Amino acid sequence: MDVKELQRNTEARSDYLEKVTGAAKFASDLVIPGMLHGRILRSTVPHGRIRSIDISAALAMPGVVAILTGADLARLPGGSPFWGLSLKDRPVIAIDRVRYVGDPIAAIAAVDEFSAEEALDAILVDIEPLPYVTTSAEAMEAGAPILHDNMTALGDFYFRGKATPVAGSNIFQDYAYESGQPEQAFARAHRIFEDTFSFPMVFHYAMEPHVVIADCRDDSLELWSCGQTPTAVQRVCSDLFGIALAQVRVHSPYVGGGFGGKASVKIDPLVAALSWKAKRPVRVCLSIQESMLTCRRLSADISLKTAVDADGKLLAKSVRVVMNGGAYADTGPAVAIKAAIRAIGPYRIPNLRLEAVAVYTNTVPGAAFRSIGGPQGVWATESQMDIMAAALGRDPIEFRLANMVEKGETIKPDLRALDVDLKGALRQAADAMTALAGADDGQRARGMAVAATDPGIMPIGSAIVRLKADGSVRVLANTVEIGQGTRGVQRLVASTALNQPLQRVTAAEPDTEHAPYDWGTGASRSTVITGLAVELACADIVQQVRQMAIDVFGGDATTALTWELCEAGVTGPQGTFSLRELLRRFQGIDSGEFVGVGRVTPKTRQGDFAIAPLFWETAAGICEIELDEDTGAIRLARYVSAADVGRVINRKAAEGQDEGAAIMGLGHALSEQYVYEDGQLINGTLFDYHVPTLDESPHDMLTLLIESGDGPGPGGARGMGEGAILPVAPAIANALARSHGIRIRELPLTPERVWRALQQAKHANKP
Repeated sequence: MDVKELQRNTEARSDYLEKVTGAAKFASDLVIPGMLHGRILRSTVPHGRIRSIDISAALAMPGVVAILTGADLARLPGGSPFWGLSLKDRPVIAIDRVRYVGDPIAAIAAVDEFSAEEALDAILVDIEPLPYVTTSAEAMEAGAPILHDNMTALGDFYFRGKATPVAGSNIFQDYAYESGQPEQAFARAHRIFEDTFSFPMVFHYAMEPHVVIADCRDDSLELWSCGQTPTAVQRVCSDLFGIALAQVRVHSPYVGGGFGGKASVKIDPLVAALSWKAKRPVRVCLSIQESMLTCRRLSADISLKTAVDADGKLLAKSVRVVMNGGAYADTGPAVAIKAAIRAIGPYRIPNLRLEAVAVYTNTVPGAAFRSIGGPQGVWATESQMDIMAAALGRDPIEFRLANMVEKGETIKPDLRALDVDLKGALRQAADAMTALAGADDGQRARGMAVAATDPGIMPIGSAIVRLKADGSVRVLANTVEIGQGTRGVQRLVASTALNQPLQRVTAAEPDTEHAPYDWGTGASRSTVITGLAVELACADIVQQVRQMAIDVFGGDATTALTWELCEAGVTGPQGTFSLRELLRRFQGIDSGEFVGVGRVTPKTRQGDFAIAPLFWETAAGICEIELDEDTGAIRLARYVSAADVGRVINRKAAEGQDEGAAIMGLGHALSEQYVYEDGQLINGTLFDYHVPTLDESPHDMLTLLIESGDGPGPGGARGMGEGAILPVAPAIANALARSHGIRIRELPLTPERVWRALQQAKHANKP
């Protein structure tokens, strides 16, 4: 990267300076006049019937203004106290039952946090314990306690389609798909491999916990939210409180990380209801421990049955995914389907059978998390690919290349053909590792994995761009800045499209009252969808300026194309003029602006955006590990990641996204998991839940961003930031298996788990 590009990339991220100096404002930093502070009383039992709640003593304490309980919800103006994204299964606050340890029972609004915290202990709750289930297997057993009597599925709300719950059970999603003739293919197979892999519950671990400020009035609701999807918050709250969408305003300040844990809707309805009860603005800022009780990645057991012919070509594959969705469905139905699809891998498999089941359990609700279902599905498939390669005596890279689809081939018949050269990316990653560490001599603890995922992207988004008379530019969009640099991308796109200096372009804080509708921030969509919407809005402005130029100077449609924007002006056949002068000649005064609207829909580009996925997000990862055989501790020594991102808009930010995803994948691989005993989360603190530290990051880490220029976004960009999380865990497990002969099928690869596997292998090999 040259110095000018580096400077431009850095200038695009105006939030860098704000954040390092502490000037950046997050929702937790805001103070609203008259604001109260809220605290939440949570269930300490995994499942129970609420017999009574006595709030009288707490309500009488100094500083306490209001207390919300389930008894208040019957008066909610919207008519129903339940909400959801896939199924309408979640009460604003517990009404008659609690379904997991952490389920909100009561919420206190007080003049300060200390008073609210003190009052929690004064609330008396009598709960009758009920049988509970912690694992998906327990939840599906005959006679298991049923968590939800009614499962009302919502169609085409947050994701396209509808969940398919099974009445009278804990199954809230039951998905099945088949193509080709898998049974016949299994019958004629040369070899069949069957394996089951487990993936744990994992915490998002954003630096900023969940926080919302709500101001609910008789006919309006205003929220300052850390959520990633302000329009989803707007809609859910509109329904709950019977307030018109136009009267629900959601501000989105800087968000201190989300990774899907702040996607869709989380604590906003509860905080809004507390404000409604208190008749004043209320701020609720959770602790990290409380955020751990708010949402987590869905855990999964994935069973694979894969058939190969005598030449090692894949003939058929059967995937069964069983996901633990926790107490409420959230986006779990979509996550389950994606896990099954992403377990296919980027391979040519003519006969497929997919099954995905998601179930309720008395645990923290599962939710979207960076590449929904991807880490679970890829962990299983890429581990089995190495198992098969070893059994067939094949090099793992060559085995994959022999079975991998080419660019333009389909992975699943009803999805868009693969739009990247993943084979080329894998070869580049392998060459880079050789250059970094030397050739694989068979003695190195080296492993690899690849992934191809279909982002759950909704091609719906808009942007407004305003070009002022002095050449300054303002971009308005509802894509949330969660640290990924989306406002910087908006500025870069507008600066380029309007040919104005970057310093003259600003991007507004998302605000549903001013910025147009956007589906949400997630699924690697911000650069592609919002960036493209900004580009289209700028094209609208260019057309307006050209039309004004021919109105002033004469000409026709052909002549209009000779006029171009320049810094704070236009230049064409008659010369160069400032925008002020152009406006003066057109309307008599030298003031005004050009307003452009860009809109992305499934009809964009002749309907091409209606084909799913809008783009494939792919990744290839190769690692070298070091193993301490005495302790079982694994160290990631080197890691190379490669992905075709179409076009890099901001290289520094893009590399940071890729590297951050890989380190997050390292945590999934080696240490992260929720641990439950007797229905209780026993490691739900920062002391007990371990994520990778800087010391545990790879000694050498290389990110290859391949630019083919053929993505659907601005300049040919495609989404990125999720792909690099996917290959890490299977690559490490594959390295462990190749170098030490132990195959572990359950994450995380903790020192104890690895050490025990080593001991078992030693005993098995004794004469």
